[in-house]
Amino acid sequence: MPVSASSSRLIFDALKANGVRIMSALPETWLVHLIRMAEEDPETTLVRLAKEEEGVGISTGAHLAGVRSAMLMQNHGFLASVNGIVSCAQLYRIPLLMLVSARGEFGERDPWQTEGGLVTEHVLDALRIPTERLGSQGDVARKISKAMTLAYSASRPVALLLERDLMWEEA
Repeated sequence: MPVSASSSRLIFDALKANGVRIMSALPETWLVHLIRMAEEDPETTLVRLAKEEEGVGISTGAHLAGVRSAMLMQNHGFLASVNGIVSCAQLYRIPLLMLVSARGEFGERDPWQTEGGLVTEHVLDALRIPTERLGSQGDVARKISKAMTLAYSASRPVALLLERDLMWEEA
């Protein structure tokens, strides 16, 4: 599978180093290794979702219980969870760390991914959600740490867009 196991390991380790103990996700190609790592790690609870918006509720409950969490999702999943983000996380000032696979951008081979890729950043901007791109392994630990710091200091959602150059190993 061309999904980068080494990048996934760096992301997972950085999440754990920042105190993340609950991760929520639906199956997604670029996140397959991250989801497996969360499932196999005895210190991490993986919550498998039926739809991405449920992850907002999981992260809200985790925050209220004093546990750090992260939502792992594809950009279409982010788009599907906007209602929960706005009506819960933003309204009630919940720190919400979202790692979003940036599908549908340059190099995308799956036509069903392209439309979401064209609008994801525009929607993040419209919602005033601070966003950073993760495109190289050397930036992973630092940017995840900074994103978590901002989410908690501002009590708001933040997004890290996982780029193709980080998540995909071209054959």
